Amino acid sequence: MARALRWAAVDAPLASAYLFRHTVASRMVQQGASLKEVADVLGHRSLDTTAIYAKLDLPRLREVALPWPEVLR
Repeated sequence: MARALRWAAVDAPLASAYLFRHTVASRMVQQGASLKEVADVLGHRSLDTTAIYAKLDLPRLREVALPWPEVLR
């Protein structure tokens, strides 16, 4: 995998198959797949393991997050 990435002139922080697993998991989540669906594709038994692969898109989360309610004292 690392050799193929070098050949393609891809500068990746994780030059391995894990790069592709992370990318697939993240893209699936971005497209609306559940963590269970991602876990099934990656062959994980634990959703905790899947959550490590499926990095969240924080800017996108900020767009859909509800405003924090004001606290009255």
